[in-house]
Amino acid sequence: MTAAAPLLEVEDLHVTYRTTRGLVHAVRGVSFTLGREKLGIVGESGSGKSQTGRAILGLTTSAADVRAKTLRFSGIDLRHASRRTWRAVRGAGMSMIMQDPKYSLNPVMTVGQQLVEAARLKKGLGRAEARASALAMLEAVRIDDPERVFAAYPHELSGGMGQRAMIAMMLIPDPDVLIADEPTSALDVTIQLQVLAIMDRLVEARGLGLILISHDLELVATFCDRVLVMYGGRIVEELDAARLGEARHPYTRGLLGCLPRPEKRGSPLPVMVRDPAWLGAP
Repeated sequence: MTAAAPLLEVEDLHVTYRTTRGLVHAVRGVSFTLGREKLGIVGESGSGKSQTGRAILGLTTSAADVRAKTLRFSGIDLRHASRRTWRAVRGAGMSMIMQDPKYSLNPVMTVGQQLVEAARLKKGLGRAEARASALAMLEAVRIDDPERVFAAYPHELSGGMGQRAMIAMMLIPDPDVLIADEPTSALDVTIQLQVLAIMDRLVEARGLGLILISHDLELVATFCDRVLVMYGGRIVEELDAARLGEARHPYTRGLLGCLPRPEKRGSPLPVMVRDPAWLGAP
């Protein structure tokens, strides 16, 4: 049986910013493929995780220089894609859940207006069909009173409810790839688990390819299928999520060693000792 073609192919991706202090290499030669699976990208703040996700969706600022040998989604070459191609790909092909819904949802539009707009623009539905689709999606993300949330403004929702509304909006166009950038970092632990369970169920039901960007190694180890570990804009290690505890790169071992452990309560946490050689050449 022939293996299914990957949904997303990334080869030698670079994201560079020119600043008054010189060039900043945010992403350095990142390469990976994504199938219908859950792929975690982990690392500290500034490691290049979010910049990688934004570059894949063409969302970097004009100040960034984005280069890649391959950047292909479902056979579409995105390296020199036109605005028309990007409009077709974003939403209907790939969607991105941002870290905090209060900065991503439009504060002067109700949740329902934003969901209906997404359904009409990306699926070509009429107003009544779009409303029905929006309410169905709010139910799909386990919102008990979809009519109330549909009529609410983003500031009227809790953090967990706002994040569910954001997930609903990104899934309405039926994308093949979903990029989730720290989707649970602003939520308490109980709500985190609920949101992850919703995403897991929807990914399985729809056969999506999911990229989960996170700094939480334990979360990624239990939720994802594969893990990419990033440091200084590079992927320093790739392994099955279930085998994250067997990581061999000293950076990954250092991250794991810095996790708080109940049995070491009262003891100081280890401090990461970095080796300049991990960065390699620019």
